[in-house]
Amino acid sequence: MNRSDEIEYCNLELRFDRWQIQNLIRDLIQEGYSLYWSENEALFIVSIRTGRKLVKLRFQRVHRRYKIVGDYTIRDEKLAEFMEKMIGDARGHAVVKRFKDRQVFVENIMFGERIRLVEICGVEQRVLYQKRPVITTEEMIRAYESTQAEERMGVLRLEIDYALAELYEAIARSDEQFQADCKTKLNALRTEMIQLEW
Repeated sequence: MNRSDEIEYCNLELRFDRWQIQNLIRDLIQEGYSLYWSENEALFIVSIRTGRKLVKLRFQRVHRRYKIVGDYTIRDEKLAEFMEKMIGDARGHAVVKRFKDRQVFVENIMFGERIRLVEICGVEQRVLYQKRPVITTEEMIRAYESTQAEERMGVLRLEIDYALAELYEAIARSDEQFQADCKTKLNALRTEMIQLEW
């Protein structure tokens, strides 16, 4: 983690079991944080004192599990490390904004893993990292063995023949509106045919 003046955690989608929240409380206490927690039918709230600021982590009860809700701004580096660990351990989703001097680093996390990192400086944006989609060998074999494209090509040829017949009839009737519709449909079919042949 880069040292930042402030870190904002948004769009959190993390799910926990009760024992994971209890472990978090234990770890925070061992790290020397002053905290307390409260619970009702809907929420489990962990309030953490960081200097003069109080950070309240809100866990909403969802069936027998808990889901963290809300956005959090954290200035405490150690607490930010706990948040990062929580996101990773829960294999959760989040948008993390790190504010440093006049720069903002926006990190998109999915399933506990960084998929994109963007640097924003004023009005300029620069993508520092973008994860490529991972294609497995099995997916490549399935795509290679798939006959969907060939089957669709046969159907596509019939659709094009039918659309050409409709266009011929529209020209014979001098129906300009229907001619335009047929040409639009033929263009879409032609585009699909080119994509399948590619």
